[in-house]
Amino acid sequence: MSLLKDKVIVITGASSGIGKALAIQAMLLGAKVAVCARNSEKLEAAFKDSLKTGLIIFQADVSKEADCKAFIDHTILQWGRIDVLINNAGISMRALFEDTDLSVLKELMDVNFWGTVYCTHYALPCIRKGNGVIVGVSSIAGNRGLPGRTGYSASKYAMQGFLEALRTELLHTGTHVMWVSPGFTASNIRNVARSADGSQQSETPLEENKLMSPERCAKIILDGIVRRRRTIVMTTQGKLAVWVNKILPSLADKLVYRHFLNESGSPLSKTKTDR
Repeated sequence: MSLLKDKVIVITGASSGIGKALAIQAMLLGAKVAVCARNSEKLEAAFKDSLKTGLIIFQADVSKEADCKAFIDHTILQWGRIDVLINNAGISMRALFEDTDLSVLKELMDVNFWGTVYCTHYALPCIRKGNGVIVGVSSIAGNRGLPGRTGYSASKYAMQGFLEALRTELLHTGTHVMWVSPGFTASNIRNVARSADGSQQSETPLEENKLMSPERCAKIILDGIVRRRRTIVMTTQGKLAVWVNKILPSLADKLVYRHFLNESGSPLSKTKTDR
């Protein structure tokens, strides 16, 4: 029997990708799942074939505190508790900082960081009662700053700092706090990544069919929740990037620059000069 059976799991940003895969797998394991996303039509379509008896679908923009509170309150009203909160909602960007409108960085912080803070704040009293789990879906960008993604890296660093401090505050309470750092995962996040002016890029520089699947990523996350893992860094490439950055940071600068310079349509190409 799954240890997640009959648990109440709240997942933000669940209309596609990792969030959708997390919700579907959790329901298959017998959990009750509450999901939210900004686009209610996409969210409804994502779960049109799912049994609705163990599912709450709620339209919410996590960058808005009132939406986060309403989502958490609605879940508690319906099911009386929250056992696991998975802060998954997020957006990315791809542009040089010098070219980027500052509103883009603010939007990324509002969604990726403040969305985590808002949902965690309103869910925490309920989670503490049941010695539950709070999860942040971060990124390798939260362990190593990535060029062309300054706002994304900043938001994920902020998320991880917040969760690490919170975990320490809750160390002796029975409540567990963890974050996971997927590597490159096939998802919609790059297709809706922000350009320098805040518009959606509507394309991805990566070969999505060669990346980790959202289903595989979701399985690792759910297993980590059951095992109450501290942190999870996924993929060999991701683990190597974190390790090299800790041991040989100057080398990491060069390797990361080279990697992102070679991606299709890299914004770094304008920084390269012949020597």
